[in-house]
Amino acid sequence: MQKTVQLFVTCIIDTFYPQIGEAVVKVLNRVGLLVEFPPAQTCCGQPAFNAGLRQQARAIAIHTIKAFEKTQGDIIIPSGSCTSMIRHHYHELFENDPIWQERAEKFTQRVFEFTEYLVDHLGVQDVGARFPHLITYHSSCHLLRELGVDHQPRTLLAHVREANFLELPYATECCGFGGVFSVEHPEISAAMLERKLRNIDSCGAPFVVTCDAGCMTNINGGLQRAKKTQRALHIAEVLANF
Repeated sequence: MQKTVQLFVTCIIDTFYPQIGEAVVKVLNRVGLLVEFPPAQTCCGQPAFNAGLRQQARAIAIHTIKAFEKTQGDIIIPSGSCTSMIRHHYHELFENDPIWQERAEKFTQRVFEFTEYLVDHLGVQDVGARFPHLITYHSSCHLLRELGVDHQPRTLLAHVREANFLELPYATECCGFGGVFSVEHPEISAAMLERKLRNIDSCGAPFVVTCDAGCMTNINGGLQRAKKTQRALHIAEVLANF
């Protein structure tokens, strides 16, 4: 009997990059999982939370918990940022509400980032992908610093057939997005992105792989404005190729 998992696709993927969600499903199906998609899901609440709007973030978190409480199985999120929000900050939203604190804790225990789940929980290192290109990897901040996920995506990329990996200089430096950070501090954000683009140029790889659609959007925006030919891809898009 196939194991069933739930896909929390994230609002940015659902709105702008449905192909990434489809790629995640393809990969999870390929490793033997049945993927369900609760249609009531929306946002994890991180934008409101980071903007200091705790009441609004709490309402969104309650909606998210309710949407997935009706389901069974682990919850897979193709985003270190959203996974980190749920795993590390939902307890803060409900710290004075023991009933919702308990419901949030049960929900949080089911939540896993996409590459973390494949490598650490399924023991999968090779998903049968093929991507005949030079690639590099950008470490997303929340994924690396709050979840401690680094070797997992690198392991998966190392097993992609015909892909040649080049190390990105200063790969762990922020791209400058940070959600509302880029809006509240545009000058700092732009300077960080400019440095990231210089490092991508010096690397020589035409494809920059990342695990977060926010970073992907920011990097691609900078590359396009600078009329560069390189492009950022979500890791699921690479792993879905075979």
